[in-house]
Amino acid sequence: MPMDAREIESLIKSHIPDATVTIRDLAGDGDHYAATVISERFRGKTRVQQHQMVYEALRGEMGGALHALALQTNAPDT
Repeated sequence: MPMDAREIESLIKSHIPDATVTIRDLAGDGDHYAATVISERFRGKTRVQQHQMVYEALRGEMGGALHALALQTNAPDT
């Protein structure tokens, strides 16, 4: 069963409360999304660490209900 973009945003914000999250459905199928996540919590972290924080927020949905997520992360104003 595909994931809704609002569900993805909610999962991310529940783990990273200050995040600004933008989700785009890339294929219109509810399985392939692009997400941009901006959070002060990312400041000083490597890109890999930032992505790990987002994937942790998705609680194992990657590869299951969420097939693909193109991810961009950053701290504000960087």
